Amino acid sequence: MPARTTPPKDQTKQVLERAQVEGIRFVNLQFTDIMGLVKTVSIPLHKLGDAIDQGLWFDGSSVDGFARIHESDMYLAPDLETFRAIPWDRGPNATAKVFCDVYTPEGEPFDGDPRAVLKRQLAEAEKLGFRFQTGPELEFFLVRTSGPQGVEALPHDQAGYFDVTTDLAADVRKEMVNALEEQGIVVEASHHEVAVGQHEIDFKYGPALQTADNAVTFRVTLKAIAQRHGLYATFMPKPFFGINGSGMHTHQSLADAETGENLFYDRDDEYGLSELARHFIAGQLQHARGMSAILAPLVNSYKRLVPGYEAPVYVSWARINRSALIRVPQTARGRSEATRIELRCPDPSCNPYLAFAVMLAAGLDGVRRKLTPPPPVEENLY
Repeated sequence: MPARTTPPKDQTKQVLERAQVEGIRFVNLQFTDIMGLVKTVSIPLHKLGDAIDQGLWFDGSSVDGFARIHESDMYLAPDLETFRAIPWDRGPNATAKVFCDVYTPEGEPFDGDPRAVLKRQLAEAEKLGFRFQTGPELEFFLVRTSGPQGVEALPHDQAGYFDVTTDLAADVRKEMVNALEEQGIVVEASHHEVAVGQHEIDFKYGPALQTADNAVTFRVTLKAIAQRHGLYATFMPKPFFGINGSGMHTHQSLADAETGENLFYDRDDEYGLSELARHFIAGQLQHARGMSAILAPLVNSYKRLVPGYEAPVYVSWARINRSALIRVPQTARGRSEATRIELRCPDPSCNPYLAFAVMLAAGLDGVRRKLTPPPPVEENLY
């Protein structure tokens, strides 16, 4: 990746003017550690210009997975495209946030920055003429809080998939949707999920770096809104025994980097899949076990990946079979641009940047080596 260049002066001016109009007083500079936990440092608005021009220095040795104490100096460089006001942090101390890239003292991207890891893989795809598109579906549970010091191990409601009458969190979800959309995330649907207390809010499919940023914002936003309602939003993969866990099923496709055409579509294939898509699937199947370290990073992740709860347990692919590791969702007639594959093993505890990076690397390995996937399995694998 190239050394850092500062944003154009007119972009900096536009962001600062917008912040003034919106009454912003503070800006949170955000990035994630290796586990995907959001780290932030808050600066007064009048210091944002300095942070843009010079970066903001910090101790990388204090961040999990970053650096050793003798090589700890690093700095944050704001990505102004991601500047957004925080909807629940208004008033006299109104705050905005901006995602940052991490750089070494030499002005080089830090190799261990998860966002930089994804950017490197996207650059590799770009060299091959591809643009990686993703659409993660983060499921979550709302649980009751017993007070400021604790959380009860009880779901917030007893509703099930698409239920209405017993869905106590419908208004909470609406507030979550509003907060997401105020931050530029286009929400497509929200609903109660299969398990009691479990929910899903789907946002728009798009370029992988943007959807990774959105996934990070999504988790922070939902936790903040839940807290305002005396609830706790957990993205733990399997918080309750005997019911479905929470996944982060990820829809993926490759588009032509110049035209935007979906390269996974082939009208003459029985599954509507191009040869490129099949190579990509084969690469992910071959690397499925290795990818699990990133896509299912917790011990608790493997309590979700058991038979009978709509989670994959075998390395396989299929058309509409939800027990398979990879499936090819049906699309409406005439919507070739919607052709995609869905990887079902990731869970919402993962780092989205690293998750998308390994998905892309595995898929591109299949493309480069022209791997062929095994026959699809359409029966119930459980």
